[in-house]
Amino acid sequence: MKTKLKALLYRVIRFLVWVFYPKTKIEGLENIPDEPAIFVGNHTQMNGPIVAELYFPVPRYTWCIAEMMHLKEVPAYAFQDFWSQKPKWQHPFFKALSYLIAPIAVVIFNNARTVPVYRDMRIRQTFRESMEKLENGDSLVIYPEYDKKYNHILYDFQDHFIDLAYRYYRRTGKALKFVPFYIAPALKTVVFGKPIAYEPDEPLKGERQHIKETLMEEITDLAESMPPHRVVPYRNIPKKDYPMNRPEHY
Repeated sequence: MKTKLKALLYRVIRFLVWVFYPKTKIEGLENIPDEPAIFVGNHTQMNGPIVAELYFPVPRYTWCIAEMMHLKEVPAYAFQDFWSQKPKWQHPFFKALSYLIAPIAVVIFNNARTVPVYRDMRIRQTFRESMEKLENGDSLVIYPEYDKKYNHILYDFQDHFIDLAYRYYRRTGKALKFVPFYIAPALKTVVFGKPIAYEPDEPLKGERQHIKETLMEEITDLAESMPPHRVVPYRNIPKKDYPMNRPEHY
C-alpha cells in the first residue's frame, strides 16, 4: 500500500473514530505546564491511545509499542496483550482476529503522532527520537502499565522512561515535569493532576522510584476523587469484572 494511500486511509479511520467515540471532557487544564512535559496515564485498553490522538490539549507524541507498527509482529503481540486472558475456547477466534487487524494497526500507528518503543537494543532509537520531540517543543504521552497488578485502579508501572528527565536536564539544563492523568471512559472524562518535577540533584535510581510511585499514587487519587464509576483496567478482562473506582462502592 503506497504511503499516500496509507495516510489517506488513516485520516478516514481517525475521522470515523472521532465521529463514533464518545466526546470527552478535559479537566485540570490548570495543571498543564507551559513547556514540554511527559504525561503519564492509565492505559484503559484502546481508550488511552484514542484520547491521546483526539483530545490531548497540547502538541504531543505518544509512545507506541513497536510491534504494533510492523505487519509481521502485530498478530503475536496483539493476541498476547489484548486477548490472551479471554476464555480458551475463544482463543482461535481472537488469534484469527489478530491477523485481520494487523494491516489496519500498521496504518494507524505509523501515521498517528507516535514514537515506536522497542524492547531490545533499539531502545536507544526510542530515547533518541523522544529527546528530539521534547527539544522541538512537543510533549510525550506514555502509558507505562504492564501485567502486574498494583491496586484497584492501576497495574504496576515500568519506570525507565523516567530516565528521559536525566537526559533532558543534561541537554537543556531544565528539570522535566511529569504530569499524571486519569482517563474515565465511563464518565467520558480525562483529568490532569499536578506535575511532578525531576530533581537533578538526587540520584537517578532514587528519582526513578520516587517519580514512579508518586505518579501511581496521584493517578489513584484522581480516580478515587471522581464520582463512582467502573474503571477500565489495563487487562482486557470481562466488563462484569471491571472494578469500581472507590472500594466502598463494590
